[in-house]
Amino acid sequence: MAQAAGCLYVVATPIGNLGDFSPRAQQVLREVAAICAEDTRRTGQLLAQFGIATPLLALHEHNEEAVAQRIVARLLGGESLALVSDAGTPLVSDPGFRLVRAARAAGVKVSPVPGASALIAALSVAGLPSDRFAFEGFLPAKAAARRERLQALAGEARTLIFYESSHRIVETLADMAAIFGDARPAVLARELTKLFETVRDGSLSGLLAQLEADPDQRKGEFVLLVQGAAEDGDAKVAEGLRLYARLKEHLPPSTAAKLAAELSGAPRKALYGG
Repeated sequence: MAQAAGCLYVVATPIGNLGDFSPRAQQVLREVAAICAEDTRRTGQLLAQFGIATPLLALHEHNEEAVAQRIVARLLGGESLALVSDAGTPLVSDPGFRLVRAARAAGVKVSPVPGASALIAALSVAGLPSDRFAFEGFLPAKAAARRERLQALAGEARTLIFYESSHRIVETLADMAAIFGDARPAVLARELTKLFETVRDGSLSGLLAQLEADPDQRKGEFVLLVQGAAEDGDAKVAEGLRLYARLKEHLPPSTAAKLAAELSGAPRKALYGG
């Protein structure tokens, strides 16, 4: 008789407050044969606080492709395994989708053990429209690529959610204010569920001014939420970006932006930061 395959559990872990580590998640992590972890040292510290001694396997962005099939072989051999990230729900701006895809393709059951997620936690307290939203994860690190991505999102009507690091948050807010408009409503959630948690709202330019005035507010992990484009004025930006994309194929970027701004009524700096 063929050996029944095991199950791959995708387990959420706390993003800060250890009280958010669910009893079910702890039980699953105790009972599986091994835990696939993004950073085995960090996960090991979390498990030690709960007396969980399950073996750890490293699975991160640099080795996931190489080790996924070996992990699937263990699952097909009857072992049940768990997948965790450094914090929160795996696969959300974290490694793991290649393993999940390979497991599902092999016919292995993949089961979620839900829990904390920074983006959902931030959205729940932001006071911005939450019926429709777009999660953009981390923006590109390089300024030109970041501004290009933001320009493509300027006309998006859904609430936008981003993750950002402490050393880029000021530059990102400045770029957003220039491209989305100084007055666009936004919320900055910092260190969610941790000791120094703050959730600030205001305009993009207002949030930028607050961070520039208080170095302590530039520390930690950030979720940045931006209200979607309005139907009226921001529609001009969306049309301007569409025209700019076409015109810059044939004209220098600055000339293309000037012409697109004149034709659409959008501010030139929302189309081209140069």
